[in-house]
Amino acid sequence: MKTYQMFLNGQFSKRGVLRDIVQPYNNKPFAKVYFGEEDIISEAIDGAEKAFQKMKSTPAHVISDILRKVSEKLKERSEEFANILALEAGKPIKTARGEVGRAVHTLMLGAEECLRITGEVIPMDQKPYGEDRFGMVKRFPLGVVGAITPFNFPLNLVAHKLAPALAAKNTVVLKPASQTPISSLMLAELFMEAGLSAGALQVIPAKGSAGEVLARDPKVKMLTFTGSPVVGWHLKKLAFRKKVALELGGNAGVIVHEDTDIDPAVEAIANAAFLYSGQSCISVQRVFIHQSIYRKVVDGLAKKAESYKLGDPIEENTDIGSMISEDEAKRVESWVEEAVNEGAKVLTGGKREGSIYYPTIIGNTKAEMKVNCLEVFAPVITVTPYLDFETAVKAVDNSKYGLQAGVFTKDINRIRYAFENIEVGGIIIGDVPTYRIDHMPYGGVKESGNAREGVRYAIEEMTEPRLMVMKFSK
Repeated sequence: MKTYQMFLNGQFSKRGVLRDIVQPYNNKPFAKVYFGEEDIISEAIDGAEKAFQKMKSTPAHVISDILRKVSEKLKERSEEFANILALEAGKPIKTARGEVGRAVHTLMLGAEECLRITGEVIPMDQKPYGEDRFGMVKRFPLGVVGAITPFNFPLNLVAHKLAPALAAKNTVVLKPASQTPISSLMLAELFMEAGLSAGALQVIPAKGSAGEVLARDPKVKMLTFTGSPVVGWHLKKLAFRKKVALELGGNAGVIVHEDTDIDPAVEAIANAAFLYSGQSCISVQRVFIHQSIYRKVVDGLAKKAESYKLGDPIEENTDIGSMISEDEAKRVESWVEEAVNEGAKVLTGGKREGSIYYPTIIGNTKAEMKVNCLEVFAPVITVTPYLDFETAVKAVDNSKYGLQAGVFTKDINRIRYAFENIEVGGIIIGDVPTYRIDHMPYGGVKESGNAREGVRYAIEEMTEPRLMVMKFSK
């Protein structure tokens, strides 16, 4: 098995404890990684703070070139990275290739946006005491950014932290998900080869609780976290004196109205619900279907669910691999069983084999069931008929989460009504809530988060505007 070292102060280091990384599909170890404890994360923070003194004065074109080189190197090694994603995350290889391609794009966006961080001229003569004065605002980097990333997109979501943070001339201490640290360490190698200053990027695999150091340490000026709401809001409490950007979970709802083209809607919903075992925070979970087309849509979804090839994620023809662990698959199994015991009906699926959970459709559910009101994070959807569009909109909005929602309708008035009445970070018309392209502003409200990603928007979060007013003599 190959051994991977943490990336500390510009070097790969054998510090910490050596741990096995297992394949979620078969629970077999395939690599070893050095994991750090809290003292090493503190050391990394100190190193990143020192590196910031050089980083903040580095010309933008130099940082842009580094990000561009990393993007190009990642593209050249895309198959190697895709294979690692399939192994460490259980992501089907063809899906993994898509994630690598997105990460290439995200890093290139960083290279471009690095050159477009602009300021503002402020007219000061709106009052007599502002005459003979000139005002301008420039954005400055914050300093050390602490980044914590999840297992489900272990490469592209890391790129969404690193690209804007480095483009804005911050330094970064990254704690990747403990299940999927290898792709982050491989990415660190690309940054080192591209000439990033030593200490500007630290990658320290560690257990989840070690991330609290990033929240507490005052030398960390911003914490950016993607993961579960429970952990995210806990870290925000610990980091109450610093900037905190949270991108958390959801139970995404989608409305399918009677004027919809059914076949493409069914295809999109099924793929968004079941591929990668539904392990996406904007995976379709709740589907509200107009009564007149309910049976046709549900039959189409069931047929599609039963058509996927399940199996080893490294095989080319696999559509759905395993969940991240057998424990997670067992959790989903218990949630579905609980719903059935409370009166719900499994229309297809509802079966587990080890860490694989079959694509599942559940009908006759209640809003308060876990499979509806919590984030199932699995290949499970609930289907509910409705008679009027306003009722469906209210049902989608009846959630403590607010990440994204999808609406299939051709009626512009209904589109406007949904846009104005579903409290989410983004609403996708004519498609599923799972749609995301990496330059768009992405994030949620309510318990789904408090910030926006998308490289340009994240740069705004990761910089501080500073005003200068100059008084001129007459």
